[in-house]
Amino acid sequence: MIIMKIVYCINGTYNSGGMEKMLMNKANYCADVLGYEIIIVTTEQKGRTHFFAFSPKIKFVDLNINYDEDKNLNILVRLLLKEKKKRLHRRRLTRLLYEVSPDICISMFDRDMSFLWKIEDGSKKILEYHFSKNAKVLGASSALVRFLQKIRIFFWIDIIRNYDRFVVLTEEDKIAWGNLPNCCVIPNFLTELPDKTSTLSHKRVISVGRLSYEKGFDLLINAWYIVHRMCPDWQLFIWGNGEQHKELSEQLDKLHLLDSVYLMPATSQIGNEYLNSSIYAMSSRYEGFGMVLLEAMSYGLPIVSFSCPCGPVDLVSTSVGRLVPVGDIKQLAQKLILLMEDQNLRKELGDNARKEIRQYLQSEIMIKWDSLFHSLLNKSL
Repeated sequence: MIIMKIVYCINGTYNSGGMEKMLMNKANYCADVLGYEIIIVTTEQKGRTHFFAFSPKIKFVDLNINYDEDKNLNILVRLLLKEKKKRLHRRRLTRLLYEVSPDICISMFDRDMSFLWKIEDGSKKILEYHFSKNAKVLGASSALVRFLQKIRIFFWIDIIRNYDRFVVLTEEDKIAWGNLPNCCVIPNFLTELPDKTSTLSHKRVISVGRLSYEKGFDLLINAWYIVHRMCPDWQLFIWGNGEQHKELSEQLDKLHLLDSVYLMPATSQIGNEYLNSSIYAMSSRYEGFGMVLLEAMSYGLPIVSFSCPCGPVDLVSTSVGRLVPVGDIKQLAQKLILLMEDQNLRKELGDNARKEIRQYLQSEIMIKWDSLFHSLLNKSL
């Protein structure tokens, strides 16, 4: 039996981000379930502890490049040092790949993405993108930044074409990239289904995410102003931390919603809050995927969401929830009220959500990854 050897390249594994968590889940499954040899190569680890619990079977190599230590220097010095470090990065990664001889080498779209495909060590090269193509454009702070980001994406596409596969999270994002011939869709996943589901009897709507511009909680609060007049006995709980806490609190005060909308700190026990809620609301201006939608659906919650790029269009069908145009506060309020006033509809959508979520379980999605690996290597399953 041939044991497949896979190298993942990422900045570090000390952060608590969604990309790091998904890497942990995928790498652990490959090592513990599929029996593959997994090596994770970092550039910024500096001996720091992994945030998530990786399998002891996984090997780690830090190349000690440390791009991030230069981020407070002036821009000219930073650019010069970045190019110098990138050359060092390429040399060290090339040497490692020749020593390890992996079958597959995967870039998590970090600094190595510009040159990994050029390393002729014999491995198949995969590029993963854990955001959406236009997220940085939509989140740009000015017209100039937006223009520069579009130029950056233009050059990215030339690089992406050189990889054996480019993996994105949604069909919507695949289309946004222009249906590149090497592009395929493999979504994120849940590791398991919770044992319990919501009874959908609590007069409570939940939303979860960082209190930041892209999550659009200011829009959700404006929609709730309409909702509250029609359904005054319902409450909205927003769970998360972030830079907009003060601004959102002031908005709630101005709209006299402090007794109806609650800004709650991020919690590791969010499952309990899903169980105590009856509707999930997503008001994001843009997303990379929208893992919270999968989480909410796994607890049997119906969804009301903006059809923002990317994620909701792929994940939320009419059988599990309702989508409205991005920024349409009136329609967002109307769909929330619709579900609030119809418990039978809530139950129907929630039951369907629990059923549909099974296609996003780890066991199902990892079949797609395993099939991709074998197809690239022309090995039979």
